[in-house]
Amino acid sequence: MSQKIAFIGLGVMGAPMAANLQRAGFDVTGYNRSPGKAAALLKVGGREASSAQEAVQGADFVLTMLPDSPDIETVVLDEGGVLDAMQPGARLIDLSTIAPETARRVFVQGREKEVPVLDAPVSGGEQGAIEATLSIMVGGERSDFEVATSVLGALGKTVTYLGPAGAGQTVKAANQLIVAGTIELVAEALTFLDAHGVQLEDAVQVLQGGLAGSTVLERKGPAMLGRSFEPGFRIDLHHKDLGIYSSAVREAGVASPLGQVISGLMASARAQGLGSLDHSALLLQVEKLSGHAKDQQ
Repeated sequence: MSQKIAFIGLGVMGAPMAANLQRAGFDVTGYNRSPGKAAALLKVGGREASSAQEAVQGADFVLTMLPDSPDIETVVLDEGGVLDAMQPGARLIDLSTIAPETARRVFVQGREKEVPVLDAPVSGGEQGAIEATLSIMVGGERSDFEVATSVLGALGKTVTYLGPAGAGQTVKAANQLIVAGTIELVAEALTFLDAHGVQLEDAVQVLQGGLAGSTVLERKGPAMLGRSFEPGFRIDLHHKDLGIYSSAVREAGVASPLGQVISGLMASARAQGLGSLDHSALLLQVEKLSGHAKDQQ
């Protein structure tokens, strides 16, 4: 019999991930707090539950993909939440991007209830979720990671164990800093090139072929050139993630001067009403700061 998975959180990332697990041969039941998000899962033979508690009944693995630490606290940790509803021995894998300290708290409470917990945030955006090519950063007990490799392998191309509880979230915070910084630099470069009248498509092509090439330039460059900012990953969420990074930096007592500048730029873009757009919309902020504001699509 196939292993049973409960997938909590069928948003932009969660919906294709749950569907990929069903396609991989798992028996998946999904739940989302706002209705109408289970279509992709139902299409491939999965089921939809009416509550998180119903979804986790009898599940071998429970996967959560929620927006922020408070959501995990409400859905997973609060009395009557997911941890209370799980059977001892079932395993919880949190794919959300949350604070490392929250991940450690979930791990401790899970252990008290005989539920092994892994924090396993992902990178690769909506396309990576659809294609099952995500990079997955895992913290927790190594033995629990080894048990979960078949589940995580159905979601990502790079699945790496990084250390004890919270380690996955710490690496994800670093990932989000690098991604935000690269998007900002691409935005500044495009604005600079445009101001000099350079043909942008050709410039991006040659940049991508050299040392400046990156996954960010490959995936976000065309959207920036097309001025299409349909959210794959919203500025609101990246702002949240950089807040996690800034808190973790203070906790570690290390310097991050450029990180603080990038966090401020992301916060500024959000304050200007760009929060619902894709994080590539940092381009609009750079153009505005440069006096080259254009219409957005």
